[in-house]
Amino acid sequence: MASDMGKKILVWFRNDLRLHDNEMLVEAIAKADEILPVYVFDPRHFEKTQYHTYKTGAIRTKFFIESVASLQQSLQAIGGNLLVLQGHPEEVLPALVVKHDITEVYHHREVASEETAVSLKLEDALWKQKVNLKHFIGHTLYNKEDLPFPIKDIPDVFTQFKKKTERDAVVKPCFPTPSAISFISLEDWGAIPSINELLQDEAAVILKIQSEFIGGEKEALAHLHEYLHAGEGMVLANATLKKHEIVSKLSAWLALGCLSPREVYWKMKDAEATHGVRPYFHQIVLGLLWRDYYRFMFKKYGNTFFKPLGFKKDGVSLQLENTSALQNWKDGNTGQPLVDACMQELNTTGYINQLARQLVATYLVKELEINWVLGAAYFEEQLLDYAPASNWGNWAAVAGVGNDQKLSNSFDFEKLMKILDPKGAFAQVVRA
Repeated sequence: MASDMGKKILVWFRNDLRLHDNEMLVEAIAKADEILPVYVFDPRHFEKTQYHTYKTGAIRTKFFIESVASLQQSLQAIGGNLLVLQGHPEEVLPALVVKHDITEVYHHREVASEETAVSLKLEDALWKQKVNLKHFIGHTLYNKEDLPFPIKDIPDVFTQFKKKTERDAVVKPCFPTPSAISFISLEDWGAIPSINELLQDEAAVILKIQSEFIGGEKEALAHLHEYLHAGEGMVLANATLKKHEIVSKLSAWLALGCLSPREVYWKMKDAEATHGVRPYFHQIVLGLLWRDYYRFMFKKYGNTFFKPLGFKKDGVSLQLENTSALQNWKDGNTGQPLVDACMQELNTTGYINQLARQLVATYLVKELEINWVLGAAYFEEQLLDYAPASNWGNWAAVAGVGNDQKLSNSFDFEKLMKILDPKGAFAQVVRA
C-alpha cells in the first residue's frame, strides 16, 4: 500500500548499468515522486558450476565491481545514490518494498533461463504484496515490436535476419540522460563488495589480471568516442591480429549495459556525418546485429541452446569430466601454439576477438572431441563480455548443434588458423 508520501518506484538494475538511453529510469523519474535505485550482488553468480568452472571469474568480477561503482558515482553526481546489497533479489527486493513502502518495481527483462527464473520468483513474491513488477526491454539495437516478423517467425539463418531487419526495421532514438532525480532518503546505502568477498576460493582470486578494460558507463562512452573519432591508426591498432578483423572492443561494456546498442549506433551515425563513412563502421553494426540475433533466438527457442545435443534430434552426448586435455586447453598448454596463445590471452585479459574464439572452440570440439558445453562454461567464467545468448549460441554453432545448420557446418580448424595467423607470428610473439 502506498504511503501519503506519494508514489515510490524501486529501480532494480541488472545488466543495464547506465544512465544514458535507459527507458526504465526515464519512466520511473516521470511517474514517481521518489525512486530507489538498487543493485543486488547475487551469490549464485559467483558459485562453482557442474562444469568445473565458476559462474564468474576474477577478471569479470573486477569489471562488474567497477561498473556498479561507476553507476553509483553517476547517481551521486545528480544528488542521489545506489543502494548496493548482497543476496537473492527475489528475497531482498520484496523486503525493501515493505520497508520503504514501494509502489512499483521496474527492471529490464532478460532472455536466459536462470535470469528469467529470478524475475518470475520476484514477480510472484511482489504479486502477493499487491505490487507490480514492470518489465522493460533495453538490451538490443532493435526492439522486438519493431522487427518485421514476430519472434516465432524470426529467420534461423542470420543472413536472412540481417537482410530483412536492416531493410524493414528502424533503430529508435535514444532516451535522454536524466540530469536530476528525486531519490528516497536512506541513512545506509550499503557497500560495494571486494573481489575477495564475492569469490571465496583463493585460487580463483589470485590471478594475473592484465586487462586493459575498466568497467562503467564513463569508460564505455570514452572508449566509444575514441574509437569513432581517433582515426584509422587507432582502429587498426585495435585489430588484434589482422587488419580485416577490426575489433572495437565495445562488447564488454555492452554486455553489462554500461553502453546502449542504440547509443553506439547513433554515435556512429554522428561520426559518419563528421568523418564520412569508414569501412570499419560496418563491423560495429554487424556485431550489434549478431547480439540481437542471438537474444531473439533465445526468445524463440528458450533453453535449447544450453542442451548438449542442442537442436539435433539424436547423437552421442559427451561426458562432463574435467580431463587433463580439458585442463590443458583451459591453461593454454595444449602444444598447439596458436590455440595456446589465444587461451593465455583470454586468461590474463578476459578478451579475445571473435576469430580467436572460433579457433579455440573448434579445436576443443573437433580436434580434442571434448563436450562443447565445457568450453562454453569456461568462456562464461573468463569472458569480460559474457552474455548468455551470444556465448551459448556461438558455441552451439561451432559444435554443429545450433539452429542454423549452414553456420554450424562452416567451422574448420586449419582454415581458421590460416585466416587468423597465416605466418604464425602471433603465436611466437605471445610465447616470447
